[in-house]
Amino acid sequence: MKFLVLIVALFAVPAHAYSGKELREDCLAAEGAFAASAASPNAYQSPRGARCLGYLEGFVDGYAVSDHLAESVGVTLNAFCLPKSADLSYRLVRSVLAYLDRQPPNPESSTATLVAAALSRTFPCAEPLEPRR
Repeated sequence: MKFLVLIVALFAVPAHAYSGKELREDCLAAEGAFAASAASPNAYQSPRGARCLGYLEGFVDGYAVSDHLAESVGVTLNAFCLPKSADLSYRLVRSVLAYLDRQPPNPESSTATLVAAALSRTFPCAEPLEPRR
């Protein structure tokens, strides 16, 4: 019986997707945290900044796994190529904010699509994407 109550409770709570507007607000908080502590930046001290960085770094990690799996079957994704730099977290935040300054988020598109577009514009690969077959 307790199990049934738990299942009902889980489905009774509406799902909440992370919107482009929320990402923008969170990334502005992260940018502010980076600016406030330039000597030793820690944007994770701000809950909103931490949410932005967690989303972006999770997105990048997910892409790295996808890229690795694609390469294992002979496919190169090359949607974006991140530099190896100490300030990568800050550069990810700036990339998304700059993209949102130029293109406000579309409520119909996903936040993941928005981040992918921002990163592909900021960090293009030297080699183009493979053509579709």
